[in-house]
Amino acid sequence: MSEKERNEEAANLPERQGRERLAAPVKRTGMFGGSTGGDTSGFGGLLVRGSAPESSRRPFTDPDDPRTADFDRVADDLEAALGDDAGAVERVEVAYGELTFHVRREALLELVRVLRDEPALRYELCTGVAGVHYPDDTGRELHAVYHFRSISHNSEIRVETTCPDADPHVPSIVSVYPTNDWHEREAWDFFGIVFDGHPSLTRIQMPDDWHGHPQRKDYPLGGIPVEYRGATVPPPDERRSYT
Repeated sequence: MSEKERNEEAANLPERQGRERLAAPVKRTGMFGGSTGGDTSGFGGLLVRGSAPESSRRPFTDPDDPRTADFDRVADDLEAALGDDAGAVERVEVAYGELTFHVRREALLELVRVLRDEPALRYELCTGVAGVHYPDDTGRELHAVYHFRSISHNSEIRVETTCPDADPHVPSIVSVYPTNDWHEREAWDFFGIVFDGHPSLTRIQMPDDWHGHPQRKDYPLGGIPVEYRGATVPPPDERRSYT
C-alpha cells in the first residue's frame, strides 16, 4: 500500500469504524432495560450494541491506523518493567484506536507506579478515573477505567480494573497521582466504588446523606419532584411520554 493510500485509509477510518459499530448486533434497547414508562430523557431509544472483543492478539499495532503506532512498544516496555509481576495484566485489548490494559485490582497501585516511574513509559499524567456498571458481568459488576498520558513519549493508554458488587473495593492511586483525588470521589459518589487508601472519600456532588449511587444501572430512574418558581416538575418516570 502506498503512502497516499495509507493516508486515505487513515482519513476514512472513523467513518469505517462507525459503520462497523452500527452493523454490530443490538444487545438490548433503553438505558435501563425498560420498554415502557414516561421517560422523556431520550435514553429509552438507546440501542446498546455488542461490545469490543474480549482480548486482542499481537501485533497490537495496525499499520493502517496511525493511532496504534506505539502499542506494541508500550506493551513490551510495560511487560519488561513489571518483570515477575507481569501477571498483573490479565489481558490487553485494542479497540477503536485505544490500548487498554486489564489489571487485577490488587496489583493496580504498583502497576501505575511503574507507569509513572519507568523511563521507557513515563506516564506523567492520569486524567482521571471513570466508573462503569455492568450488572450482568457476574463477579465483575463494577469497573474502574483510568486514562494515562505520557507527555514525554506523546502516548495515551487506558487501564481498567474490576470489583464485584459484594466487595466494591479498589486501591486508591492518589498516592501516585494526587490529581485523581476528586475523580475517585466522583466514582465513589455515582457508582459506589470504594477506593481504599483515599485521603477523604466523601461525596462530591450528591448530598452527604444521599442513599445509593445514581449512575448505577440498577438505580431507580424516578426522582424527587422539583419545585421551580411555583411550578412542580415531576420525576422522569411520572412525566407524560410523547411517542
